[in-house]
Amino acid sequence: MKHFLIGGAVALAAPVAALVLDGAMFSGPAQADVKTGVDAWTQGDYVKAVNDWRPLANAGDADAQFNLGQAYKLGRGVPMDVPIALEWFRKASEQGHLRAEDNYGLLLFQQNRREEALPYIRKSAERGEARSQYILGTALFNGEFVTKDWVQAYALMTRASASGLSQATASLEQMNNYIPADQRKKGLALASELEKKNAMTLAAATKALDPPMPVLRPVPKPIKSAAIPPSEPAKPVQVAAALVKPKVAPAPKPAAATPSGEWRIQLGAFGEESRATALWATLSKKVSGLAAYQPFYVKGGAVTRLQVGPLPSSAEAEKLCQSVKATGNVCIPKKG
Repeated sequence: MKHFLIGGAVALAAPVAALVLDGAMFSGPAQADVKTGVDAWTQGDYVKAVNDWRPLANAGDADAQFNLGQAYKLGRGVPMDVPIALEWFRKASEQGHLRAEDNYGLLLFQQNRREEALPYIRKSAERGEARSQYILGTALFNGEFVTKDWVQAYALMTRASASGLSQATASLEQMNNYIPADQRKKGLALASELEKKNAMTLAAATKALDPPMPVLRPVPKPIKSAAIPPSEPAKPVQVAAALVKPKVAPAPKPAAATPSGEWRIQLGAFGEESRATALWATLSKKVSGLAAYQPFYVKGGAVTRLQVGPLPSSAEAEKLCQSVKATGNVCIPKKG
């Protein structure tokens, strides 16, 4: 029997992020030690769990590698260390561990290694992973890191929304405002094709596993992060829910002097400028520290983009975005 932690990525992004423990079939004496670690984790003995998994992970056990990645990502039993978490996820994903591959791509994306994350995001989206579909749909809509494709973006966002991702549903409503009707129609047709293709791709990916990895039907909670939305299985383990509550970055302190820099954050794109100004009026009061910065209404054809800044670095932009995303709004760091 296999035993490993099933979970989503850290909220951005997504988070932007809910993870739960799940036991599946395992075989062999080494796998029994993986189960021992899972049992220890469930009981809150994270140090014992990590100690049980580490020799197995070093010996190449993909489940143990994935579990160690989760431990380092959450800081349970070991100090929180994202680079080490990424390395364990990478090693497990190279052995065909699908959940590790999902987490590797999403965590890379959260760390602003977005172009590097994109191939993994694509593969996860092709298997029907809703958070990855949401991220890839957003990128295709904005033309960021990929060629703009509104039909495919609408299809992916439709599939993510159908999975219960509330943030995807909100984005879909925004897309309806300026994607032409004929492209939306094509997007819906493509979404229907993707539903069948996702099932076939996931089946092909799991066919070689012995025994097959369990496929969970996600029942996402409301998204706390626009970048990496959370997901969880239909029957979460109560103890795990408390372990993996996403951490929201603290709101940035208002700068004492006039802000400067070449970074901004983008809070949305609108067909009418009045909607952009209305959003700024709301968020500048709602998000702590946001009012210290200046709104910019950037015109591009029939669309007005609401950007806020300037900020001195990508880190500051990402930090401010986290505070915005905590309110359920979209936020993207941008340079220039």
